[in-house]
Amino acid sequence: MATPSPDGPADLEAVQSRSGRPVCCSRDLSLPGFRLPDRGNSRHGRTGTQLAAGPTQVCVSPSEPSRTDIVQSPGGRGASLASSAILAYSDLVPQTSAPLDSPSLASSSEEGFTDSEMGHHLAPSSRPLETPCLVPGQDAEVLGGLPQEVVNTITSARAPSTRHAYALKWNLFVEWCSSRREDPRRCPIAVVLSFLQQGLERRLSPSTLKVQVAAIAAYHDPVNGKSLGKHDLIIRFLRGARRLNPSRPPCIPSWDLSLVLKSLQQAPFEPLHSVELKFLSLKTVLLLALASIKRVGDLHAFSVDDSCLEFGPADSQVILRPRPGYVPKVPTTPFKDQVVNLQALPLEEADPALALLCPVRALRCYVDRTQSFRTSDQLFVCYGGRQKGNAVSKQRMAHWIVDAITLAYQAQDVPCPFRLRAHSTRSVASSWALARGASLTDICRAAGWATPNTFARFYSLRVEPVSSCVLTSNG
Repeated sequence: MATPSPDGPADLEAVQSRSGRPVCCSRDLSLPGFRLPDRGNSRHGRTGTQLAAGPTQVCVSPSEPSRTDIVQSPGGRGASLASSAILAYSDLVPQTSAPLDSPSLASSSEEGFTDSEMGHHLAPSSRPLETPCLVPGQDAEVLGGLPQEVVNTITSARAPSTRHAYALKWNLFVEWCSSRREDPRRCPIAVVLSFLQQGLERRLSPSTLKVQVAAIAAYHDPVNGKSLGKHDLIIRFLRGARRLNPSRPPCIPSWDLSLVLKSLQQAPFEPLHSVELKFLSLKTVLLLALASIKRVGDLHAFSVDDSCLEFGPADSQVILRPRPGYVPKVPTTPFKDQVVNLQALPLEEADPALALLCPVRALRCYVDRTQSFRTSDQLFVCYGGRQKGNAVSKQRMAHWIVDAITLAYQAQDVPCPFRLRAHSTRSVASSWALARGASLTDICRAAGWATPNTFARFYSLRVEPVSSCVLTSNG
């Protein structure tokens, strides 16, 4: 809609003179007619739809003309504009440089997780490796003059999650140094120690402080020719922090293993060949986590490729190997070159229902059921919605384990424990294995612990108190 003059019509002088403040006009103002354009798909937000060309424009803007608001729609399924839109003079509406058809920052390439019965996917597809960003400072100086392809390869030495965590910790340190007029890259060791001490006084765990040291050391200049994390004072500080604020792992299991196993032998998890794929997936991942004592990240590394998955004759056992190139959380553990060998539970046991807990049986059924629609070689794939057949994320696998335990409690009509965690399967399974006579060496080898000290300090639980054995003895 064009106007008579670049400065706007005379009727709008009151608007121009108010400079963004509310305006109330007591007379009618005549404006030429215009037609609102088709917004198309409302999935992506718009920062203001241009209705006319020229130096003076009329735009549809959010209700607050001083800024552009993007409102996240419920369920994390995209973004939309603020509800009430007004007509505003272009000089009063801040415009953004983003194109009109580009998604807003609030939009996400991954949609929220919903139940398969609602017809939506349950887990995002594997994220493509994003273009690594250079952190201002050491990275920018060392890698700034290199081609972008070379920069991407060098920065991929760290996993995307590690780069993200380091960037967050580094930004906190930069802000802390800026408030004290210190150079975060070249500050003396005393400044770093003061930052860590402040975190310790805020009751940060020693493991969190260790991550902060690693993040700062990644961008801080070497001190006396050594990385910041290898400085003697830093090492002694972290050692003292562990002594002053020792970890306090739970002493008793957070959930009842016997109750969960009993539920896995009944509906909705049985009969295994006819249950919904959702319950088959939950049962299989839980049994595999308990039988292997692996982290979720290790389970995520398994594949259905012939070189990684091998069933024995008559499904008597199954051998699982991590996919090539997988690097475990602790590279010094033997899991990188170690296979997971699970034996099938024999059918001739005194309790026939025990065969319903066989991880080999569940895994064989899961692989056969997902063979027709899987689009990824990863062992566990999404079981419903638009992402059906795609590789499931580690976060979603952790939710599967928690969901399986929750459903087991609900099936027994027992209140579910509070704050269940998927990682608890390692402590529960290893503690029960030790109580039932398994060798501590075999447990540590299966779990990927370099020494038994890790099990004793963080994972050992009291699963069978001595008092129960005394009171239930018959003489």
